Amino acid sequence: MKSVGAHKTTTANSMIKFLYFDLGKVLLDFSNERMLAQVAQVAGVSVADLQRALFPRGDESDPQWLFEAGQLDEEEYFEFFCRATGANPDRAALTTAACDIFSPVPESQRLVEKLHAAGHRLGLLSNTNPLHWRFLMDGRFPFLNQCFEIHATSYKARSMKPARAVYDYAAAEAGVKHREIFFTDDRPENVEGALEAGFDAVLFRSAEQIAEELTKRGIM
Repeated sequence: MKSVGAHKTTTANSMIKFLYFDLGKVLLDFSNERMLAQVAQVAGVSVADLQRALFPRGDESDPQWLFEAGQLDEEEYFEFFCRATGANPDRAALTTAACDIFSPVPESQRLVEKLHAAGHRLGLLSNTNPLHWRFLMDGRFPFLNQCFEIHATSYKARSMKPARAVYDYAAAEAGVKHREIFFTDDRPENVEGALEAGFDAVLFRSAEQIAEELTKRGIM
């Protein structure tokens, strides 16, 4: 998804032309525990049974991750959910239970609003699924709609961080070279994947720390 945004080229002190931010635990906080509890309640199953259904192997071959990687569409995922849990919940209620788990990180929101106001090109680079994405982009967190020109999601890229393909997809969406992208993420493996792809990437610890990193690069 793209929207028209103000463009700013690199400063004399920086080769960075585009800034990508991870979403979860960087711009928005979330709770997987809350999601599991809410979904289990709607489906009428235990949390333990739900975890076994969604994460049977504990790796990227699990149905939940296949959904986020775009390998299962929404119909396929819902059909799987019903088969795996033996439940047939109201689909709208199930979707709300799965999605109503997010809250903004105010310091990060202020940072990206400041960057956007200064004319920098911004994007979201997130492992997510279409249910969460629609929920997040429906206007309940306006700064996500207003500040970010590019939305590079795993389900659209059909690849998840830290795989190389998702970073290549993000660079192509932004229309810049890999080395011209700054990226921050709260997961070390995703930062490492970005560095290997040629991005200028740092581990997110706080909005203040990221502001300092951007200042070092002549961006703020």
